[in-house]
Amino acid sequence: MTASPAPGGALRAATAMAVLGCSTGVTAAFSRYPLFGGQAVRYLLAAVILLPIAARSRSGSLPGHRGPRLSTGELWRLTALAGTGLFGFNVLMVQALRHSDPATVGSVVGCAPLVLAVLAPMLERRRPRLRLVAAAGVVVVGAAITQGFSTGGPVGFLYALGTLGCEAAFSLLAVPLLPRLGPVRVSAYATVLAVPMFALAGLLVDGTALLRRPTEAELAALLYLAVLLTCVAFLLWYAALSRLGAERAGLFAGLIPVTAALSGALLGTGALHAGELSGAVLVGLGVCLGLSLPQRHAEPTRHTDPMHHADLTDNQDASLVAQ
Repeated sequence: MTASPAPGGALRAATAMAVLGCSTGVTAAFSRYPLFGGQAVRYLLAAVILLPIAARSRSGSLPGHRGPRLSTGELWRLTALAGTGLFGFNVLMVQALRHSDPATVGSVVGCAPLVLAVLAPMLERRRPRLRLVAAAGVVVVGAAITQGFSTGGPVGFLYALGTLGCEAAFSLLAVPLLPRLGPVRVSAYATVLAVPMFALAGLLVDGTALLRRPTEAELAALLYLAVLLTCVAFLLWYAALSRLGAERAGLFAGLIPVTAALSGALLGTGALHAGELSGAVLVGLGVCLGLSLPQRHAEPTRHTDPMHHADLTDNQDASLVAQ
C-alpha cells in the first residue's frame, strides 16, 4: 500500500514557507544592494548549486539514460516561469512598495492561497472545490490579520496585483512541468533562465553600477538568499506541489507572515501581539481544514526525484519576502 502524499507534502510546504517568512531580516540586509545585479548574482549562485544536482539525478536514473530533453513547449513554459515568478515578482514587489505601504502590499499578495484554490482546478478543467476555497479564505483572513491592514494608493495596489499574479504563476506554471522534469530540474532551469533577465535589465537600468563589492552583511544575506531561500525552499515547494497539488499546497503561503512574526519575536526585532496570535490561529485552522479534505487523484504529480529517495523529497516587511 502506498502511503498518502499529504503528510510529506505538508511538511515540505510548511518548511519552504517558514524559510520564506524567516528570511525577512536577511532580505532587508540586502535591500541596499543594486536590485538587478544582486538578483542576477543570487540566481547565478543558485544555478551553480542546482545544475550539478540535476545532472546527477539524470545520470543516476537509469544506466545510459541522460534524462528528459526539454521540448520547445517546456522551454517556453520555463522561460515564462522565470520571467514571472522570479524576475517579475521581485521587480513588481519593489515598485509596489515604492508606491504603497508594506501592509497593503502584503494583504494583496497574501491572497495567493485563494487565487491558487480557484485557478489551479480551472486550469485542469475542473470545478474549484468550495470547501477548499473556503479554507483558503480563512488562511487569507488570518494572514491579513497577522500582518495588519492599511490603505495605499491605486498605483501601488496595481503593482501589488501584478506581484500577486507573479506569485501564482510561480506555482501554476510549474505544475505541468513537474511530472516529467521533477523539482530539481524545474528549479535549476528556472534559476538559469532568470540570470540573463536580471543581468540585461541591470545593464539597461544601472549600467556600470550593476554590481559592486558587497559588505560582509550583504554577502551573508546573499548566500542565505541563494542557498536557503532559492535552492532549498524552491526544491521543497516544488516537491510539495508534486504531492499536494497547487490548490492545497497554496494554503501554506499563509504561513509566511506568521513565521516572519515569530522569527522577529525570537530574534528580538519584534514582539508578538494579540492580532498576530489570532491571525496565526486562523491560518492554522484554514490549513488544517484544507488538508482534511479528501485528495483528488489528479491533484499530485508524482515523479522520481532524489529528494524522495530519502523521504525528503524573493526586504521590506515581515510579510513580504522575495521569491
